[in-house]
Amino acid sequence: MIKKVKKYATTNTLVVLGIILGAAFGILFPELALKQKVIGVAFVYFLKMLVVPLVFASIYVAILGLGSIEHLKRMGLKTIGLYVLTTALAVLAAIVAMNIFHIGEHVSAQGLEYAKAATIAPFSLEKMLLSFIPTNIFHALSEGKMMQIIIFAIMFGVASLYLKPEQQAPLKSFFNSVSEAMLVMAEWIIRLTPLGVFSLISYVIAEQGIEVVLGLYKYIFVVVGVIVFHGIITLPAVLRLFTKVNPYKYLSDVREAPIMAFSTASSAATLPVSMRVVEEIGGVNKKTASFVLPLGATVSMDGTAAYLSVAVLYIANLAGVALSFGDQLLLGITVVALSVGVAALPSASLVMMVVILNQLGLPVEYMALIVAVDRILDMCRTSLNVTSDLIVTKVVDEFEKRLN
Repeated sequence: MIKKVKKYATTNTLVVLGIILGAAFGILFPELALKQKVIGVAFVYFLKMLVVPLVFASIYVAILGLGSIEHLKRMGLKTIGLYVLTTALAVLAAIVAMNIFHIGEHVSAQGLEYAKAATIAPFSLEKMLLSFIPTNIFHALSEGKMMQIIIFAIMFGVASLYLKPEQQAPLKSFFNSVSEAMLVMAEWIIRLTPLGVFSLISYVIAEQGIEVVLGLYKYIFVVVGVIVFHGIITLPAVLRLFTKVNPYKYLSDVREAPIMAFSTASSAATLPVSMRVVEEIGGVNKKTASFVLPLGATVSMDGTAAYLSVAVLYIANLAGVALSFGDQLLLGITVVALSVGVAALPSASLVMMVVILNQLGLPVEYMALIVAVDRILDMCRTSLNVTSDLIVTKVVDEFEKRLN
């Protein structure tokens, strides 16, 4: 255990150094930073390469390990309930912050290019619900459609619980071996993290330009402030409320995952790292991690929910529209409900933003103003999404340990 802690501590130090040097490189040598983008993209691709087999195998083995439908139902309800709770708390923090700071009330949005924001396809609740069901599981696997893969893996696992022990054994052995092999590969890729982070950060800074960031500093300050507050105050409070675990020690132990999420801006790409870290250092049972974390990578969107709440209220202020308490309550409920359907991929929240803006009667075109810094804030909110996953996983694991 001591060797593992030292290994991750060394990696964390190098990753932080990679972030600092990457930002400096992107500012000082933007042309070179843009040209070396392929290094960071390759790093993310390597991580995503592991996600589909890891998610499928992990969920399947976790369900078989639970042993009964009752146990699955108990853990599943706790997991979903906690994810909804943390998301709702993130939205509440965002709405309170915007009612305190009132940013965007005196900002001019004239002369913006609206084309990018207006091209997003309209949202349909019916289509979203049907999109969860895989009509062809092999197509879903090849396309990396996470919700469809999770639905099929859960159904496949539940069906296997009804098989005879001699029929279950080879399936469990095979998928357990697949899961372990993916985690070994993840450990190899983790060693490339400092280089990948350097490349990604330098590219983002070079592409966006530091001037754009500075121009929206108030908006960025509120979004990041809400994310930090939720990450270091609200989520630790949730962990402490339901368990006797020291939340700050736990988050310090598993910080490799949020750092990885920040650099990749993808919950899916971070999943192999999250699973390895919570098991090896966080003290979470593999059975719990294998079920809760893959589910969280798709349905847990605390950072995205907080970001959307701030962004929509900011756009309302830009448009000179005063949202009543009822409107803000509707906003909060809508964000929590929609966050379940967001794919664990960068910038998918823009689709949700269109839905919410249309529902509240706000101009979609104003999105063009904040799209400029979306990538940078995407990194921050993804880090919070993953932090929420880590907290919920630990809470569920502690509940399970009390029952066993």
